[in-house]
Amino acid sequence: MRITVTGATGTIGSAAIDAIRSRGDQVVALVRDPAKARSKLGEGVELQAWPQPKQGPPPAAALEGIDAVLHLLGEPIDQRWSDEAKREIRDSRVLGTRSLVSGLRALDAERRPRVLVSQSAVGYYGPHGDERLDESALAGHDFLAGVVREWEQEATAAADDGVRVACTRTGVVLSPSGGALAKMLPPFKLGVGGPVAGGRQYVPWIHLDDVVGAMLECIDDDRAKGPVNLSAPSPVTNAELSHALGRVLSRPAVLPVPGFAIKALYGEMAAIVLTGQRAVPAKLEQLGYAFRFPELEPALRDVLGG
Repeated sequence: MRITVTGATGTIGSAAIDAIRSRGDQVVALVRDPAKARSKLGEGVELQAWPQPKQGPPPAAALEGIDAVLHLLGEPIDQRWSDEAKREIRDSRVLGTRSLVSGLRALDAERRPRVLVSQSAVGYYGPHGDERLDESALAGHDFLAGVVREWEQEATAAADDGVRVACTRTGVVLSPSGGALAKMLPPFKLGVGGPVAGGRQYVPWIHLDDVVGAMLECIDDDRAKGPVNLSAPSPVTNAELSHALGRVLSRPAVLPVPGFAIKALYGEMAAIVLTGQRAVPAKLEQLGYAFRFPELEPALRDVLGG
C-alpha cells in the first residue's frame, strides 16, 4: 500500500510512519518544510511540501494513486488557551481538513484514496462524569467539543465522494516523548505528585503503540467507519493514574494538587484535566482489535522503561 500521512513529524505521525514502513508499505509525508522533516524522518519516506494547509489543498501528487490517507494535522491542544491559540487550534483542524478533502475531491474517482482516517479527540463528548461513553454518546457543549464536531464534519464530507472515513477520537496518549505524561513526570519524580482536584475524574488513556495500531486497523478494515474511540478498554480515574505512576517511578503519589492551581497554570484549558471522559473503545472491540497494552501499569512501565 501507499499511505499519505499529514502531521508526519509529530509524536503520533513519526510512530505511525515507522509502523507503516515496518510492515512493508510506502509512505508519502505531507510536511510544511521538507528539509526540516527529512532530518527527523530520515530516508525512505517520500516528502511532499504542504506549507499552508489552511490556505488550500495539498499537491495532487501527494494524493493521486494513494491507497489511504492518515490525517494527523493540528495545533497542540495542551497549551494555555488565549484567543489566538483557540483560533489556531480550531482553524488548523477545521480549515486544514477542509483543504485536504478539497484535494481528494479534485481527483478522478479511480485515482482517489479509498480511505481517510482522520484524527479526532474524545474531547468530542465534553464533561460526562463517570458515564461510560461509547461512540454513540452525544457531543458536549464546551469549546473543544465544538472544535471536534466541526473537525469531524469536514472529514466525513469525503464520504460524499466515495471515500470511507473513520474519525479516530483519541484519548490521553502515553508516550515518553511528549503529551500529558511528560508534563506529569517532573513533580512525580521529585516525590511531590498526586491526584488532581480530588482525582475522581476519568482519564481515557491509551499507549502510543495502540494509537498507531488502531489507526492502521482502521485503514485496513473496511468495517471501520465513522467515529472510533481510541482509548484503552480500562479507563481509570486521575487518582488511579497517579497511584500507578507513583508505583512505576517508586515515588509517593499522595500530595493532592488543587484544582485552582491547575486553573492558574492553564486557564480555560484546565477543564480538560479537571473533568475528563470515561471513553470506551466499543468500535475497536467490535472490529476485534487486540490491544497491546490493555492495562495501565504495564503500559506505564513500557513507556518509562520500567
